[in-house]
Amino acid sequence: MMHSAFLILIILTDVTSCQKVCSYQDVLDYLNLTTDNSVFKLTRPVLDHTHPTKVELDIILYAILAVIEKTQTFIPFVWATLIWNNERISWDPDQFCGITHITIPREILWKPDVFVYEMIQTDDSPQSYYISVAHDGTITSEDDIKIVSTCKMDVHKFPFDTQKCNITIGSASHCVDEMRLSPFSNSSRATQFSREVMKTQGEWEFLQLSISKVNMTFENKLWENLIYTFSMKRRPLLHVINFLLPILFFLTLDLASFFIADHRGEKLGFKVTVLLAISVLLLILNDILPSMSNKTPLIATYCIVIFALMLLSLLETILVTHLIEKDSQVKLKVKNEHKKAQTNNSNAEDKRQTCCSCICRVSSDEQQHELLPVAEVVNNSNHTGEYNVLVLILEELKELKKSLNLHLSGSEEGGKYVQWAARINRVFFIFYAVTVSLFLSLMYTEWNT
Repeated sequence: MMHSAFLILIILTDVTSCQKVCSYQDVLDYLNLTTDNSVFKLTRPVLDHTHPTKVELDIILYAILAVIEKTQTFIPFVWATLIWNNERISWDPDQFCGITHITIPREILWKPDVFVYEMIQTDDSPQSYYISVAHDGTITSEDDIKIVSTCKMDVHKFPFDTQKCNITIGSASHCVDEMRLSPFSNSSRATQFSREVMKTQGEWEFLQLSISKVNMTFENKLWENLIYTFSMKRRPLLHVINFLLPILFFLTLDLASFFIADHRGEKLGFKVTVLLAISVLLLILNDILPSMSNKTPLIATYCIVIFALMLLSLLETILVTHLIEKDSQVKLKVKNEHKKAQTNNSNAEDKRQTCCSCICRVSSDEQQHELLPVAEVVNNSNHTGEYNVLVLILEELKELKKSLNLHLSGSEEGGKYVQWAARINRVFFIFYAVTVSLFLSLMYTEWNT
């Protein structure tokens, strides 16, 4: 019994001692992967130079950091994964305790020289220091990249626009005969995964990530490129609240100013204030939109037309104010001439009364002190006095007729200016309201097509 137990103990000890202990360093030693070995990083990892290196690329959108219309710049933050095969690397996992993957510093191995054609600024995001190596020679490199790229944007329907920005990725020194570039995921999978992992979009709503492959010929060589197209739609609420609605409110105030009395100066000052407010909003718009565009942005048309309508409204107010002022001047002139005529009539009346009193006094003196007995002399004197009275009455009637004609003509002329001002105001108000309604409906249709 004791011999059997001792024999079993010896067997178990031998089995335990036969279990092999493996480490990643054993794999590195087997592959001869050291920092001093330049064989793995100087040239393409192929045993036959005619074999192209197949590289698979996977791009996942993680965040939309910025879309700058003024400088036509698109800044996404993406996850980039490169997968290729190194023909010089392979090992049997059974010989190394089932180890199938190891992680090594990325500067030890050769990496595909892919770059972004549209990139205008060096990536300053932190890079991963390690890459993954599989037992069959498959190398996987994963990086988080902040891409500052140029993008040709169409701001015709700003702020209800949809933008498409391309990121073209290709090799800088290897043509199709040396390196084949292909996408790891199709468009639907890349779009779905991007929506699942996306953290921030800002004012943009991510729509789709489409992938296409194009070939480019340069210096009699064929180069393979992958184009990732990011489609996104702007969320217009902020611009509507901060820009479009204030302009519409100012337009409504300008339309309501037609109910202010024209004979006061408040209407003209009010319209000038509203016009200056629109000018400030136009300066804000100038800081948003790019300097050059293939089409005039609808929002620029919206602002310019409203500004022009308000300018016409201001000119119409100036014209109506001028006509009313002209009417006031005519009425003042008539009033002064009427006062002058009344003064002349008063002087004529005084003169007539004076003459009559003189005639009566002369007649009384002649009756008391005249000793001439001849009746004809007395009759001639009486006829002369009556004739003078009639002449004075006729002159007074002429003055009254002249004053009345002047008053009537002045009233007609003054009323004519007021009538013209009222007609112009009424016609322009109708034209203004109809034009604003048609223009706003047209802009709404254009923005929704």
